[in-house]
Amino acid sequence: MSQLNLNQNRVIDPILSTQARGFRQANLVGRVLFPLAPVPAYGGQVIEFGKEAFRLYNTKRAPGAATKRLDLGHVGRPYTIVPSALEVKVPRELMTDATQVPGINLASRAVNTALAALNLEHEVACATAATTLANYPVANRVTLAGGTRWTQATSTPVADVMNGREVIRQNVGMYPNVLLLSARTFRALKTNPDIVQRLSTSGTRVVTADLLAEIFEVAQVVIGAATAATGAADTLGDVWGNDAVLAYVAPDGGDLGANAEQPAYGYTYLIEGMPSVEQPYWDANAKSWIYGVSFDNTPVLAGMAAGYLFKDAGA
Repeated sequence: MSQLNLNQNRVIDPILSTQARGFRQANLVGRVLFPLAPVPAYGGQVIEFGKEAFRLYNTKRAPGAATKRLDLGHVGRPYTIVPSALEVKVPRELMTDATQVPGINLASRAVNTALAALNLEHEVACATAATTLANYPVANRVTLAGGTRWTQATSTPVADVMNGREVIRQNVGMYPNVLLLSARTFRALKTNPDIVQRLSTSGTRVVTADLLAEIFEVAQVVIGAATAATGAADTLGDVWGNDAVLAYVAPDGGDLGANAEQPAYGYTYLIEGMPSVEQPYWDANAKSWIYGVSFDNTPVLAGMAAGYLFKDAGA
């Protein structure tokens, strides 16, 4: 049976590898804030960015004189990528021909199941990094309480976001282009008087992500709607909690191959070639083919104070 596996996988393996690298889940938005940036090593230094690109330089030079130089960035905090992998069983009983490797449909289902779990784990890691107060400079965060929470009629989310936009612009010279809302925060904004009173001028009756992008003057509003089951009782909870994150992200954010040296809010450093589908193998004891997927990555904050956190906005 193992010999058949080698022969058939010459066709199936490349298809599954291509599938894995193009895999996306509509309800996961972590890659918007932390686009994938392939790196060659499991450890190194996060590329952080200062004010070099915003300084005024006297670039004039006499013939033959030295040319001024500036650095793209500098190495900051160390990062470590811990390998992540998951295997999925395809029982012999699910196959129409028990002497063959699972066909491409069953193999795809197995790989997709593993990828879904690995991507959810990545989403939680992104949310943890993005919603931790200590990760932001004091000027780039606010904890909303009482009547200032966006769930309250007295709150002013538009003024709050405009303040965050200005803080980011003053720090990085660019206006933010993404606003990530947790599902609870998005729900709060849909009925917030500060937002609803603007509907009469837009001719719209429903508050949508596109409408909020227009109001908040960002290119994209994304909703963190993912849930994750934790604990012995598999209790479901919102991955993005009650928070909102305003950020300037790489313009090509969300596409595999983002430039890790481009100033932006954050990146997902991942080993080149990830995610990777392992060669399946036969487990005689389980009477199943085993499909493994590796997704070695870690989300990192790249610095330059390119983000602004609204803590407990939707509480």
